[in-house]
Amino acid sequence: MDAMLERARAAGVKSMILTGGSLHESREAIELARQLGFYATAGCHPTRSAQFDKFRGGPAKYLEELDKLIAENLAGKGRVVAVGECGLDYDRTHFAPEEVQRRHFRSQLSLAKKYHLPLFLHSRAAHKDFVQILREEGYEKDGGKAVGGKGGVVHSFTGTAEEAADVNGCGLKTAENLAATKSIRPDKIMLETATKPESFVYGRPVKGRNEPGAIGGVAWVVHKLSEGASFEQVTEKAWKNTVEVFGLAELQ
Repeated sequence: MDAMLERARAAGVKSMILTGGSLHESREAIELARQLGFYATAGCHPTRSAQFDKFRGGPAKYLEELDKLIAENLAGKGRVVAVGECGLDYDRTHFAPEEVQRRHFRSQLSLAKKYHLPLFLHSRAAHKDFVQILREEGYEKDGGKAVGGKGGVVHSFTGTAEEAADVNGCGLKTAENLAATKSIRPDKIMLETATKPESFVYGRPVKGRNEPGAIGGVAWVVHKLSEGASFEQVTEKAWKNTVEVFGLAELQ
């Protein structure tokens, strides 16, 4: 952890948002963010959404615990700045059936509305249902402002450029994703890194390990895809978008 943080600081990383993928992981993310002076998200990833039904006390109790976790961590170090990672993932329904994912995606949207928090979203091979649920829950216009929402970002996205117009995010893993990235307006784009703990090797970078210190490389790819936008313009716009969406004015 210390080595990773040192590499991130050397790369110019000022702060981080640590993502929660389940109730347990959200608690861990908040605690780690508190220790390091960062931020966190709280929610349940679609592939973990079966945890709602298996939880002692049932889905209502799981949601209640998420609600309580968010309510207790809305200020100070490690504060929750978004609900998620939540959404739909139809590529991995062996973890959670589609119906289960849809049901608990909706329930987490209720928390975002209640606490006026942005969403940290996941959409994989589920675009039609993903957009339909967001629209039905009041997120069709202005980021759901009319129902208490504050917009958000789609962290994982596997759709086309046309589908990206309905949301605002994608990864840079395929030609289709690169085309989708190129189609996104500058005021809608953010940059991130993500990596699995098991790919870590102490003291040196690892091929394929996209840790926080690699964020500049992500920005460089977006810069190369952009027409006429300099590397500095890409990074400054992504920073501004992130600060605005997640309410991080203290970083300005």
